[in-house]
Amino acid sequence: MRTFVAGGKTVTVFPAGVPDAPVVYLNTFGDEGQKVFDALASCGCPPLSLVAVSGLDWNHDMAPWDCPAVFKNAESFTGGADESLRLLAGEILPAAEQELAGAPRWRGIAGYSLAGLFALYALYKTDVFSRAASVSGSLWFPGFREYVFTHEPKRRPDRVYFSVGDRESKTKNPVLQTVQEHTEVICGLYRDRGICTTFRLNPGGHHEHPAQRTAAGIQWLSIE
Repeated sequence: MRTFVAGGKTVTVFPAGVPDAPVVYLNTFGDEGQKVFDALASCGCPPLSLVAVSGLDWNHDMAPWDCPAVFKNAESFTGGADESLRLLAGEILPAAEQELAGAPRWRGIAGYSLAGLFALYALYKTDVFSRAASVSGSLWFPGFREYVFTHEPKRRPDRVYFSVGDRESKTKNPVLQTVQEHTEVICGLYRDRGICTTFRLNPGGHHEHPAQRTAAGIQWLSIE
């Protein structure tokens, strides 16, 4: 494991230990990289490298565009995702992959909650990722469903994973109520386009077992 700083973000590289293994980039709200890496080992995931990015300005770095707060007294979203992607693809990725043995067989991107939204958005803004996992992704984000239906990914993804908790839409918040519907509709669009896609409905609410849910998504991406 090696940690470095790029653009003010903390980047931790968990190497696979075998040459040419796939690599998955994971944006984290706190510093959950170790928990996810351990969960991957516990669930028998094939060897892959994990690059965890932390120290994020969450509502800025992961948001594709500006959006008012969805909770009273919460911070609004100030769309900085394009800037974050430039840092990820242009600086973090090449530095992280210097730590790996050989060239990755494929690159994936994964994230939980708002980072799950970011993972899917990344497919439309850069061609460096061929697989993505949106785990309990914030696909309720206003305008995002319409964006997906009117734009094309920069490259056709090989595999895309979607999940949501079965209690996430059971909320009084009218914006968050749409999360399961939007996730299923976007997943259906990908399926209709012949992209290898799955949707998992996990038991519980949004904050339950995030590391295990994220590991399950990454494990599914690793299927050859």
